[in-house]
Amino acid sequence: MALTKRQRARLVRFGVYGLTIAFLAFIAVKADWPALRKAFFDPEVFADQFPDIVIRAARNTLIITALAFAIALALGLVLALMRLSSIRPYRWFAGIWIELFRGIPALITIIAVGFAVPIALDFRVPGRYGAGSVAIGIVYSAYLAETIRAGIEAVPRGQAEAARSLGMSQGRATVSIVIPQAFRIIIPPLTNEFIALIKDTSLLFVLGTTADTIEITKFARDNVNKTFNITPLVAAALVYLAITIPMTRLVAVMERRAAKAR
Repeated sequence: MALTKRQRARLVRFGVYGLTIAFLAFIAVKADWPALRKAFFDPEVFADQFPDIVIRAARNTLIITALAFAIALALGLVLALMRLSSIRPYRWFAGIWIELFRGIPALITIIAVGFAVPIALDFRVPGRYGAGSVAIGIVYSAYLAETIRAGIEAVPRGQAEAARSLGMSQGRATVSIVIPQAFRIIIPPLTNEFIALIKDTSLLFVLGTTADTIEITKFARDNVNKTFNITPLVAAALVYLAITIPMTRLVAVMERRAAKAR
């Protein structure tokens, strides 16, 4: 008797489950667990990463992230408004900026800000975190500009029209009515960009680091080279997760509350 479509789907699903379990069982039997534990989860090497990986590396990562995100958000808002402007040169400038910095690798922008600009213009961004924060901020301003623009366009036009009917100027209506509503809409994608920015701070190793500016990934790589063991990278991964998971959970709570309110 021929199987129905639902029965075939169920059979395929159970087959996938069976193959997965068989593969995991094969790995569990064949793997050299003592060697893996020594290479990836050495307790002594893991303990040696703390507290420096938190009080120095994680602190520097969060400082750079906060500075870069503030720069990206400010530039992104300006670029989004320019992209929506009725003045054509403003739209052209914003469009070129967005396409340029979304189209080239972030590493090139970091090298340009850190090395090319000081050589060409004899100007260096001040501050120990300055060059790295500005470079990543410029890169992410292009992404945030499109996110903010989408949020502004998602706000019903009636909101701005109602504000104008009450005597507000277009600029005041945009700042007081439209932009706050747009930011409530784009909180989830903004958080995703923030998390991606945290991870992209690892690219700043090309600018060189000191004990006062080292970030999580460079800290872990240096310790891998010292210990010839992968455990520092595992510790770094756990620190990243300790930073990002609470943020994603918080956003999920905010989304549920917003859905209930709607």
